[in-house]
Amino acid sequence: MDALTLFGLFAVTGMVVCYALESRGRAFTLAFAGFCLLGSAYGFLQGAWPFGLVELVWSAIAAWRWWNTSPA
Repeated sequence: MDALTLFGLFAVTGMVVCYALESRGRAFTLAFAGFCLLGSAYGFLQGAWPFGLVELVWSAIAAWRWWNTSPA
């Protein structure tokens, strides 16, 4: 497994974990946005630009949700 594949695995695993834990706090929503950015970078780096674009949109949506959710 090369470094780029490991990076992608890290990004996608982080996304899944944070998505599953979003209901536990706003920090997980922000972390999800960050992992989506990493997933986007992975997509662009491997040449799968549609994946990169979709992850970029997901990151923006998650950041918007984090910004518009009141702190608990």
